Amino acid sequence: MKINNFDLEKDGTYIIAELSANHGGSLQIALDSIKAAKKAGANAVKLQTYTADSLTLDVKTKDFEAEGLWKGEYLYDLYKKACTPYSWHKELFSYANKIGIDIFSSPFDKNAVDFLEQFNPIAYKIASFEITDHELISYAASKMKPIIISTGIATEEEIYEAVKICKEAGNNEIILLKCTSAYPAPLEEANLLTIPNMKDKFKVTVGFSDHTLGITGPITAVSLGAKIIEKHFILNKNIDAADVGFSLDINELKEMINAVRECEKLLGIVSYTMNAKKQKSRHYARSLFIVKDIKEGEILTENHIRSVRPFIGLHPRYLRRIIGKEVLHDLKYGSPILEKNIKDFNI
Repeated sequence: MKINNFDLEKDGTYIIAELSANHGGSLQIALDSIKAAKKAGANAVKLQTYTADSLTLDVKTKDFEAEGLWKGEYLYDLYKKACTPYSWHKELFSYANKIGIDIFSSPFDKNAVDFLEQFNPIAYKIASFEITDHELISYAASKMKPIIISTGIATEEEIYEAVKICKEAGNNEIILLKCTSAYPAPLEEANLLTIPNMKDKFKVTVGFSDHTLGITGPITAVSLGAKIIEKHFILNKNIDAADVGFSLDINELKEMINAVRECEKLLGIVSYTMNAKKQKSRHYARSLFIVKDIKEGEILTENHIRSVRPFIGLHPRYLRRIIGKEVLHDLKYGSPILEKNIKDFNI
């Protein structure tokens, strides 16, 4: 599967820098963040496209109070402050395209999908809390772009439903993201072993949307087969933004990306081939040597032979086969034992 020009099977891990609310209400900070994400090595920047009215109601009761990092705020006020204004999108998409970094967004209702279509986004992302919104998933999937779905609050049944909805819309370009919807998420609740299980169970590409602190989570996820990493980032942590408490700054994002790329190199491919470097190193493996002088015609015993470095004599696997054999030449202490030295012996 490809996202834009990036092949998820051949090109490594697709890294998404999630801007979310971390523009702090400033268009210039949003633009500078896109530039910094590109410089850090991210493949894409992701926005969130919503208004407070598309997410909740302007009601000031306990039911509409936020929790966790945002405790003390009402949902409507929080979303109004955190949203990325629709009026910014054209400039943000244009700037990202100009500097050569992918850009797309999470729509939170069908109107947001219609609005985003004018920018021809490379994909759509369904946020964890929207995985139960079947109409939104179906509508976004119908645009026939790769659809990335976070699973942070979903039951297994709801994940099956989301995948089915996409396929019923004719869209098989589905990516599920393992996610823990806690902000920040405790390490012990990440359960990243679910990643290979999700791939087998749902028969789709799988990635990781990370809300843990630090960069260990993404590296672990890649080692378990994640093809996408999504991580919240912020230009610097002095910005007054809703998601700063679980976001990487640009230096940390760069460190994470470098670590992921190193992890990819370490994983490599399944290989048992003998390349030039391995072949050269085999010089220091063990082989069979004479450790007691022996005359032509004498019989080899265990006292004559040891398996020592370097690897210029017979392979140690032949030790038992040559004991009791006659030698064809005088062999001195420190001589490698070779096939030609032993009577009636062939490798």
